[in-house]
Amino acid sequence: DNGDFVFIDPKFTMTGSGFLKSRFIDDKASAVLLLLLLRWCSEKKVRFLHPTRIYFVVFEEVGHGASYLPRDIESMLGVDMGCIGDDLQCTEYDVSICAKDSGGPYSYEVVGKLIDAARREGADYAVDVYPHYGSDVEATLRSGYDIRHGLIGSGVYASHGYERSHVDGVLHTLKTLKGYLFV
Repeated sequence: DNGDFVFIDPKFTMTGSGFLKSRFIDDKASAVLLLLLLRWCSEKKVRFLHPTRIYFVVFEEVGHGASYLPRDIESMLGVDMGCIGDDLQCTEYDVSICAKDSGGPYSYEVVGKLIDAARREGADYAVDVYPHYGSDVEATLRSGYDIRHGLIGSGVYASHGYERSHVDGVLHTLKTLKGYLFV
């Protein structure tokens, strides 16, 4: 019927050279990253340095992904994807740190801490501006929250299609997350 969800086989493949191919690989990789981070915390008995909440949000593409958060949130880091294309530095092997997107610049403080974390952890990274891209963090800002905000993700080629990333980009994103949240 009208409005029903249709789920199609994402055709996930991991090549022998470490490329990950699938429809919607950005969402899958981001969810895996957050789950790996939580598993690492549990196994190593590591606690976050600051009160931290991890949300899995939906409906990013229609603009209300993280439009509601508890009012005590002071900062938000979106974990999504890094675009690859002309005039961009990011590749499938990198963690992308977004400095600005279509909604405006991200928090200078958060972007700086993400760059420091990537360097400290030895993660390959790129800092880019995405003029035609938006994130769940934008929905939070449009909803009236006054928070520090940032956005990272592994490099993804062919967004919103049959996408491609690389396991190295996912691992560099995980390293950067750990360096940002635990130092």
